Amino acid sequence: MATIEECRAALEKLSDTMQNAGGDARTAAALDRSVSCRITDLDVTFVGRMTGGRIVVTDTVQGPPPEKAQIRLAMAGDDLVALVDGELNFAKAWGSGRVKLEAGLRDLLHLRKLL
Repeated sequence: MATIEECRAALEKLSDTMQNAGGDARTAAALDRSVSCRITDLDVTFVGRMTGGRIVVTDTVQGPPPEKAQIRLAMAGDDLVALVDGELNFAKAWGSGRVKLEAGLRDLLHLRKLL
């Protein structure tokens, strides 16, 4: 089982990847939205903001997020690490329910360019 530190490192790596994206992915990464990433097996949520092409984690809270973020992810810690390392396909994980992504329709249309 991935630790909180490994999950935070995975989010940092994802943020670095987003910042270095090109084309349509760069446009999608440039959204300015509140973000939460709930790690279900650790019962912890990383709360932050997607801004300037990065994900900036501002807090780590026990349990569910205190406020509903505009972009919400939920998954096990091992799945987060595997996604970021390229060992797990996002579309397959999302389709099977291993990864949950909730956002407004417009944001979902933008975010699909990152996949």
